[in-house]
Amino acid sequence: MKTPIYVDMKLIKDEEGEFVDNTKYRGMIGSLLYLTASRPDIMFSVCLYARFQEDPKTSHLEAVKRIFRYIIGTTHLGLWYPKGSGIETVVYADSDHAGDYVDQKITSGICTFMGCFFTSWFSKKQTTLAISTIEAKYVSAGKACQQALWMKQALIDYDIRLDNIPLMCDNKGVIDLSKNPVQHTRTKHIEIRRHFLRDNIQKGNISIEKFSLKDNIADIFTKREPFNYMRLGLGMMEQIL
Repeated sequence: MKTPIYVDMKLIKDEEGEFVDNTKYRGMIGSLLYLTASRPDIMFSVCLYARFQEDPKTSHLEAVKRIFRYIIGTTHLGLWYPKGSGIETVVYADSDHAGDYVDQKITSGICTFMGCFFTSWFSKKQTTLAISTIEAKYVSAGKACQQALWMKQALIDYDIRLDNIPLMCDNKGVIDLSKNPVQHTRTKHIEIRRHFLRDNIQKGNISIEKFSLKDNIADIFTKREPFNYMRLGLGMMEQIL
């Protein structure tokens, strides 16, 4: 398979589907989750199918098998870590508003680069609903801010101090909201704890920057397409023996 997930497939609970062995399904998901430590290109699809471990059906099992077929066809791919790269750290954030077909909750995707090294990534469905695209992306930007602060603290142990980490966001509304101290009526519904993003921007810990939607590398952790273009942005290359 050329991709780990069907582009137009709407994965739901499938109440009328045929039951499959829970132990087998969970074992497959567990193996794939272990593999995501070195294969970020399957992170989104594995986390998506992991949501059905409680009551898996045949449709879910077939979808998981597609990931294994994709891995078999892409064993030559891997993350490339060249020697001598810098330590400039950049965090990318994205979200898929109401992307879950079961409960309409958002999926956040975050990835971090140090120089050209792809150092951390995750795809996670949030526990709360977002009533607007701006709120969904604002939540993801807040998670990315947490990741940036963690990276700053971790690097201090290696005597590396980063003053200002760029946080890349493709939504102008989120950037305006993070810099505007006025709580206007359209954003009062956003939880107070989300506004720590604004606090850290004001403190100079991070800076939020606008860039092109099509170049948001974190899209691969929240969306299905364009998969091959986004995978290339991760730095995954063919291994040279």
